[in-house]
Amino acid sequence: MDKELLIPAGLVAGVDEAGRGPLAGPVVAGAVILDPENPIDGLKDSKRLTALRRDVLYAEIEEKALAWAVGRADVEEIDRINILQATLLAMQRAVAALQPAAEHALIDGNRCPDLACPAQAIVKGDSRVAAISAASIMAKVTRDREMLLLDASYPGYGLAQHKGYPSKAHIQALENLGVSPIHRRSYAPVRRVLEKQANPSQA
Repeated sequence: MDKELLIPAGLVAGVDEAGRGPLAGPVVAGAVILDPENPIDGLKDSKRLTALRRDVLYAEIEEKALAWAVGRADVEEIDRINILQATLLAMQRAVAALQPAAEHALIDGNRCPDLACPAQAIVKGDSRVAAISAASIMAKVTRDREMLLLDASYPGYGLAQHKGYPSKAHIQALENLGVSPIHRRSYAPVRRVLEKQANPSQA
């Protein structure tokens, strides 16, 4: 995608995450090793694709990639070690699950997790490297589908619509319904609701 980037030879995994910003649910990372003999058209940053297009590309990546995997860090881990470390942990888990194993990893962003193979961080990699774009799609679709299931388990918060992001409706639902087990207590909007519940006279 970007002529200035030198992509290593061999089994190169693109790695990206979805879900750093939401107030609820896990952070999910994708890792994808594309097959140069079986290219996939239309790969780009998952945020620039419609949900329908992401679903179509997800199925194509499943079918055509040499390897793909997802890893996650749950809400308890996010609250315990912070979202950056939880994101790196999810990336580690995704790369470790690849079969065949990656010989090199290209990570979206400016930080690399500790991996068993060499890794390179690429800022805006999800729009510059096809394998990272594929990883962003796998992570985003996996997480969105998980949030739909969580919406059924925790109705009223609107998770199916906003996927846990801090929309006005989500904040209002938090204040009305209280904090659920899948909300990130270390995030300021959730913490404020907990504090109001603990001290109703100060609300």
